[in-house]
Amino acid sequence: MSYQDKTLTCADCGQPFTFSGEDQAYYAQKGYTNEPKRCPNCRQSRRSTRSFGGGGGGYGQSSREMYPAVCAQCGKATEVPFQPRGDRPVYCSDCYRRMPSRSSSSNRRY
Repeated sequence: MSYQDKTLTCADCGQPFTFSGEDQAYYAQKGYTNEPKRCPNCRQSRRSTRSFGGGGGGYGQSSREMYPAVCAQCGKATEVPFQPRGDRPVYCSDCYRRMPSRSSSSNRRY
């Protein structure tokens, strides 16, 4: 099937942009049925500012607030993504990784 270039208007900035025949073929190959609503610049801007859930997803997330702590295992200064309360041990990432898993099925209570 032959696709023709189309001029669309960006929903964010209102500027016209070209939805090329090549892009249309790609969209059809991927099974997409809707035309893009944003120009390439606004799409990129939206991707870079969008957040994907809470926690360590990493996709375009802003930096987390980190708190200083001292590892209870090795004594090394580290930073953690939560405010240490003092009533529970805090571990650096290396020591935490070396700890045995606490989620074995034999220890679960239902």
